[in-house]
Amino acid sequence: MVTIQRPSKDAIQRFLQRQLNSSFSYTEIHFTEKEEAVLGYNNDHNRVLLGKGQAVYDAACEAIRHWQMFPGDWAWIEPPSAPIQTGQTLAMVTKVFGLHWLNGCRIVYTLDGTGPERRFGFAYGTLPEHIECGEERFSVEWRADDTVWYDLKAFSHPRLWLVWLAYPVARYLQRRFVRESLQRMKSKIEN
Repeated sequence: MVTIQRPSKDAIQRFLQRQLNSSFSYTEIHFTEKEEAVLGYNNDHNRVLLGKGQAVYDAACEAIRHWQMFPGDWAWIEPPSAPIQTGQTLAMVTKVFGLHWLNGCRIVYTLDGTGPERRFGFAYGTLPEHIECGEERFSVEWRADDTVWYDLKAFSHPRLWLVWLAYPVARYLQRRFVRESLQRMKSKIEN
């Protein structure tokens, strides 16, 4: 869904209602859990070192719980208080070239591991009312060497013909999102 003005809460609610019974728009569900690349998609894997120790890990997990890894001036999640749980349907909103794009997503799986290496996060997958097809994982890893990493892994390709026509722009925006998400998580820990 595309709008000129920022979508109202009612418009977002109607959009989310339409998404509730939708299936994922791709068949490679859970593939962000695998190491190998997904054929036929752009495969992206990016990470940044956030620091060391329990306090850094806890702060990074809290940032993810509150969707703070999204660069809120042009990309954000609706509803902003959505819990991170498998099956949660979301609208990922972007404001690009003066237009607001509502993109349907659903959380595919969550991570909340314990042990010598801990991981927290989730992956969401695209629904039919999303401009892309694919899956993206947002996670924090606390490794055995005490380092804490923010990790983004995704595979995607355009779903709409308009996005295929503007493919270089779409890839630029994806890289921008990654760069700003990594910076935002780093700044959440440093402050």
